[in-house]
Amino acid sequence: MTAADLTGLLGWSDRTRLIAPEDHPAASGPPALRLGFGELTAAGQGYRLAVARRRLRAAPRAPWEGAPVIDVPGFAAPESLMTPLRRYLASLGHDARGWGFGRNRGDVRGDVRRLERLVLQRADAAGPVALVGWSLGGVVAREVARRHPEAVRRLVTFGTPVVGGTAHTAGARFVRRDEGDRLASYAERRDRTDPLQVPITVVLSRRDGVVSWRSCLDRHSLHVDHVEVRSTHLGMVVDPDVWLTVARRLSR
Repeated sequence: MTAADLTGLLGWSDRTRLIAPEDHPAASGPPALRLGFGELTAAGQGYRLAVARRRLRAAPRAPWEGAPVIDVPGFAAPESLMTPLRRYLASLGHDARGWGFGRNRGDVRGDVRRLERLVLQRADAAGPVALVGWSLGGVVAREVARRHPEAVRRLVTFGTPVVGGTAHTAGARFVRRDEGDRLASYAERRDRTDPLQVPITVVLSRRDGVVSWRSCLDRHSLHVDHVEVRSTHLGMVVDPDVWLTVARRLSR
């Protein structure tokens, strides 16, 4: 093992790369079961934050002091799970806050309405808001950004399905086929006819055992880049490469 290999393994250097959606076929179902078993290792991924402290501290600061950021947790995740990421962004000068609604219970329509009211309030008080969404939280954040591009300056999602509804997630095994097809058709039509206009960064991982990484590819938004990391789905919230990607994009 070379020094470069060891550095990457321990998390001292970036393990990210940009990818182009056109180089990859469309998603064709949920992730393989073997990837789902890999999610059991997510709790052990947090050590990489400790060994990546130097490069995390060297990330660019907020574009202005107190730049507003709101993060949205994934399905069934408590809001507190994203507290470490918020504290990190705060250390870089962002005014990073949770969405304030507690655990994400999967009420997408209701959450979109609640979040858009919050975004409009904060944008009026502090300027355009950056949104950070994990998994289903990214779905909610995308819809708010679509409805109010004047109030959202940037969007970063990680592990968020863009196409297929639940069809390309582990949840597909528990949803009726006709219901999954209906959601997939709606999402595709929505993105094609009303693409997002705000700058978006999509973070995805081929190790994701909850959401097929190909379903995260955004082929319609006007200003989007895709960053690949090597995290499990559940581990993304404590993955230093995800944190660095968020910090770098929000600094723009």
